[in-house]
Amino acid sequence: MANFSERVKELRLKNHMSQESLGKVLGVKQDAISTYERGKFYPEVCNLLILADHFGVSLDYLMGRTDDPEVHQLEPR
Repeated sequence: MANFSERVKELRLKNHMSQESLGKVLGVKQDAISTYERGKFYPEVCNLLILADHFGVSLDYLMGRTDDPEVHQLEPR
């Protein structure tokens, strides 16, 4: 199973994005994306949510906890 840094790079490349263009989505510089992809740092929680929403994947998939990229939402009570 891939980890966070591998997933970010995989999703970015699959979507034909540069580190700079992904940085613009998150409001960070290109070097921040590079540190995420090298496993040196993680984004803040709000940016994790933006990444998952931008790529249409679950947080568990993004963080490498599952290989299922589908977003599963609980039914409202």
